[in-house]
Amino acid sequence: MSEEAQDSDDYMFLEMNLIVGSLALLVGFAQAACPNSCSGHGTCGVDEVCTCYPGWGTGGNAGGDCSERFCPYELAWVDNPTRDGGRHSYAECSNKGICDRAEGECECFDGYEGKACGRQSCPNDCSGHGTCEYMKDLAFGIVYNEYYDGSDSSLSGLGVGGKTFGHDYSWDQDRARACVCDSGWMGLACTQRMCPYGNDVMDVIPGFDENSLLGMTGYGNEVAQVQTVTLYDADLDNSNFDTKTFAIQFTSKLNETYVTQPIMWDTTDSVLAGYIESALKKLPNKVIDDVDVTVDSSVDANGVIIDVTFTGAVVQGKQHKLEILQDKCEEGCTPRITGLTNIRTFSDTTLSTVEISTIGSHNSFECGRRGTCDRGTGICKCFSGFTGETCSVLTALI
Repeated sequence: MSEEAQDSDDYMFLEMNLIVGSLALLVGFAQAACPNSCSGHGTCGVDEVCTCYPGWGTGGNAGGDCSERFCPYELAWVDNPTRDGGRHSYAECSNKGICDRAEGECECFDGYEGKACGRQSCPNDCSGHGTCEYMKDLAFGIVYNEYYDGSDSSLSGLGVGGKTFGHDYSWDQDRARACVCDSGWMGLACTQRMCPYGNDVMDVIPGFDENSLLGMTGYGNEVAQVQTVTLYDADLDNSNFDTKTFAIQFTSKLNETYVTQPIMWDTTDSVLAGYIESALKKLPNKVIDDVDVTVDSSVDANGVIIDVTFTGAVVQGKQHKLEILQDKCEEGCTPRITGLTNIRTFSDTTLSTVEISTIGSHNSFECGRRGTCDRGTGICKCFSGFTGETCSVLTALI
């Protein structure tokens, strides 16, 4: 072999050794690199430790091979206290679900929902007979003047619906939820029907009690509930209401709402009283079967005083307060009214309001307290000796 050929073989041998050595080094480096090359979801750092991208880790912890997802965090529904006694720290799936680490999505326990199981679901989705509402949106009372009862100037005014409170700093105010049932339904899941309300026929106060004439203790004469609506003009000039139109909303004991036809204001008290009385009696299903109305607008400073006396058998006992629709309601709105545009809304002493001025002698109980309610049908099952829709008819003395 020539010297040149020998040199060529030596060169090739050295080159092969270099390639083999380089491959060995690469294999050794790969064996010592970050696990699973951080799964493509992180960077390999000092000491071959993965720094995972946000949302990635292993087993719910940072690091590892970055092959698993984290799930969304929210305030925990329940957790152990911190050293200083704090509660409701942020927790994966709010401690009310299991994290699917392949997808990064919470599998919430029954009764919870949302991306981090951060809100409650309502039982059976309120059964199709109600809406699922956040705690901060739940109202006190059924009608407006149940809260604004006129007992103080700050508790006066007109409006519609129960009272919600704007400032609620409860940690779960916009997480905890409950069903608000449609009219005629009740229960936590709105699965139960309500039954009609009526007077307990055995508890009716006699229309005439001769003992009271003798100065002796007695029941006296029965009286119906009277609701007094007081409306103040901003200028204390009742004639400003003339020719304006408004409406009245009545809510039954089954929480059904009925709105009257537009009522035209008339400066003659008896005429206006007739308009109001007629409108209330015309409400559907005879929800108000009889009512008497009087109006007194003789003293501007006293406002317009409207007394509504519930004299019908259907509306015996305590009824929800009437609600006055005094705001303008024009095209696309019903009932279409001009509204009492000059009504007083700001005052220390003379805000319009609705009050119960006379508490009626009668009572109002479901099934008249003389039967049980079939929650499946909403029909009263009267006790023996009683009959009628509200078990308010006596058929026999027991």
